[in-house]
Amino acid sequence: MKNIVHVLLLIAGAVLPQERAFANEEMEKVADLALIPPALNTSPLPKYGYDRLDYGMTIGIERTPGGRLWACWVAGGDSPKAFFVLASSDDDGEHWSPPRLVIDSHSKDLPMDRSILVGNLWTDPLGRLWLFFDQSMHMFDGRAGVWATVCAKPDAARPQWSAPKRIWHGVTLNKPTVLSTGEWMLPISLDQREGFGPFKGCFRALDPLRGANVFISTDEGKNWQRRGVVRFPKPDWHEHMIVERKDGSLWMLARTRTGIMESTSTDGGRTWSEPVASAIKHPVARFHIRRLASGRILLIKHGDRIEAHTGRVQLSAWLSDDDGRSWKGGLVLDERKGISYPDGFQAPDGTLYISYDRNRSTDGEILMARFTEADILAKKLIGPGSKLKMLISRPLAREVVKPSSAQR
Repeated sequence: MKNIVHVLLLIAGAVLPQERAFANEEMEKVADLALIPPALNTSPLPKYGYDRLDYGMTIGIERTPGGRLWACWVAGGDSPKAFFVLASSDDDGEHWSPPRLVIDSHSKDLPMDRSILVGNLWTDPLGRLWLFFDQSMHMFDGRAGVWATVCAKPDAARPQWSAPKRIWHGVTLNKPTVLSTGEWMLPISLDQREGFGPFKGCFRALDPLRGANVFISTDEGKNWQRRGVVRFPKPDWHEHMIVERKDGSLWMLARTRTGIMESTSTDGGRTWSEPVASAIKHPVARFHIRRLASGRILLIKHGDRIEAHTGRVQLSAWLSDDDGRSWKGGLVLDERKGISYPDGFQAPDGTLYISYDRNRSTDGEILMARFTEADILAKKLIGPGSKLKMLISRPLAREVVKPSSAQR
């Protein structure tokens, strides 16, 4: 502990090169604390009840084979204080459970915060529910790490989750893609920027691996192998997603500080074309794109036009019949300000579900839209089961009124 305090004091001021090298070496030892598997809290109440939570940033949403919906979001903050919360719905999203699973790796025994900040939920072709999440010291220690826990029976009354397994460095924010070859492709971002705060300059040996990586599993998720990487100019978390086109090529879209950029691979993700700006105009924010059962591609973006946006407002849904060359529809899911981070899935009956958040630090709402391809093309809800702005969760700690001294 004394060494760490000394290192932090060094970093806070001007240091000589040899002192910086010593500081980085010591901080990399601190980062090794993020290699310890986190505990899964399957009985999180009352400590993690909505009345104790005061922040909400959506991560993902998924459906199980039995029709249960699961949603995951970040509490604590988009910061080193972050941790994961999961809840479920058994009535198609009309009502949601209290938190059922929490992954919070903070500890008073650590020299600093250990965060769990991004990830996703995914139901694989075998019907198992995966929860991907990252773990890092601070907010990003220069290495971080992608972990996964799997629930074999996510429709059970008391779901059981496997022990978390670390896949690789970096973070995963979006779902895997099942390729026509049967391979599962997982997007993993190893940030091209340095570690944040006291971890600046750490893990230089990983620099050649930094970028928007793709990993492949050929054995139904037992093992994952790194296949290729795209290095985007002016990256901003990457948050990349991959769609397999009808000709077998792979189309990657990623978040950068200048908007969405894209790259293509014609050899299964081993090599990628030079990144170029996408015709899809978008703020520096997460988007969502997936192939649907109909063969169309679904895009969720900000703005009521493909070629324009006005920030994190007007979350809208679009369809493409020609692998992303043109788009139809433009159903506005939520017109308000402060909405972001869409994720979603398609149910077996074709219904589309998208989760997103609103005003993370104040309202902290996690919301859901339920709609159809016909709704998108009509630019309004016409399906009998379609519904917008459905509430998944809202932190209530800010609303808890403390009794006055007269009431005590």
